[in-house]
Amino acid sequence: MTGPRRKFTPEEKARIVLEILKEEKSASQLATEHGIHTNVLNQWKAEAVQNLSQLFVDDRKGITKMKNDYEQKIDELYAEVGKLTTQLSWIKKKLLRHNQRTTTRSH
Repeated sequence: MTGPRRKFTPEEKARIVLEILKEEKSASQLATEHGIHTNVLNQWKAEAVQNLSQLFVDDRKGITKMKNDYEQKIDELYAEVGKLTTQLSWIKKKLLRHNQRTTTRSH
């Protein structure tokens, strides 16, 4: 009977994969030490190697795009606030005129 499934944090997985990559111990030895099946370790290793190139991606382009999108959204929101302010002002004037006409007619 097996116990409950153990969850590993990304940091734990990285540390274990680093141990595999050092090749000081075999994958089966590490699997036994950490209570993990060898296939799981090999899967983690493959995923780490596959995503290794992402460490060297220049993320400034993504940040610049996010900043530009954010600034565009702010501009759109300011335009909307301006539009709504104008509409509110117009409605207040109309309501004031309507109330003035109504009070002058009733007297």
